Amino acid sequence: MQLRADALDGHLAKSLAPLYVITSDEHLLALEAADKIRRTARARGFTERDVLTVERSFKWGELLAANQELSLFGDKKLIELRIPTGKPGKDGGAALQAYVKNLSPDNLTMITLPKLDWQTAKAAWVTALQAAAVYIDIPNVERAQLPNWISLRLSMQGQSADRQSLDFIADRVEGNLLAAHQEIQKLGLLHEPGKLTYEQVHDAVLNVARYDVFKLSEAMLGGDPARLVRMLEGLKGEGEALPLVLWAVSEEIRTLLKLKAGMAQGRPLAALLKEYRIWGPRERMMEPALRRVSQATLEAALRQAAQVDRMVKGLRAKAFAGDQWDAMLQLALKVARG
Repeated sequence: MQLRADALDGHLAKSLAPLYVITSDEHLLALEAADKIRRTARARGFTERDVLTVERSFKWGELLAANQELSLFGDKKLIELRIPTGKPGKDGGAALQAYVKNLSPDNLTMITLPKLDWQTAKAAWVTALQAAAVYIDIPNVERAQLPNWISLRLSMQGQSADRQSLDFIADRVEGNLLAAHQEIQKLGLLHEPGKLTYEQVHDAVLNVARYDVFKLSEAMLGGDPARLVRMLEGLKGEGEALPLVLWAVSEEIRTLLKLKAGMAQGRPLAALLKEYRIWGPRERMMEPALRRVSQATLEAALRQAAQVDRMVKGLRAKAFAGDQWDAMLQLALKVARG
């Protein structure tokens, strides 16, 4: 059965299933969910623990053997299977399907996976896990959700903050939820329960954001110049390869042009988004972006991208002079501002 992460406490208070699957790219939230299952398992007599990690040399017979192996002391056992790539391969998929059909009553199994892409999510082994397990798919905490998430975490330690302070923290920890957790804990150690002032938050919170080139595209599509500037500066400071940044921005420009061309032919946007495999946060941003940015602006931006590409390759570009990153910023801002 599918279970929301925030419903896990209530579920564990009532029962303990033989199989749990946790899938998420939010390492902090996945770790917290796994810790809750481990604590409950220990409290209910699962005192032994086997941890198996699927790496290149992993033999799937190890999983089957762990399930069939009897404890020397007759204790119940927690088996943890970690699949860091989310790709068990053909043999692994078959082994997982066989495994869920023969779960031992003396064992509890917990499988952890990263967020699965749409194609992997349709695989037979995933369907088998969803049917046999308590399946916990933990979504990413997006930037728009981050202030509320921080506010909730602060309230758990008896603190609160105004919106300005929450946004300040979110800007500093974006893309790094574990760092956000650490900064919130630090505020709990530094200050008494109650409402935090902006000055207290400002003085305590470090700039620990991790910048993602694809989140840059999100800021551009969302028409958020301030966030775009901050992220581009962060990518530059972290030594990100400029060709990758240019590719990501150019791909979004081309995608917007394709969508505009399709809509001009009378095709519905929903069908076009499906055709170009656009979903999640990008899907929600496309319609406002298409309304905001004209076709002429997008065509000019694509020509501008070609000039930035010349600069990246060490050639002269007529439209720009000087710094490549500044040219990249001007390009991204053209789309963000419409």
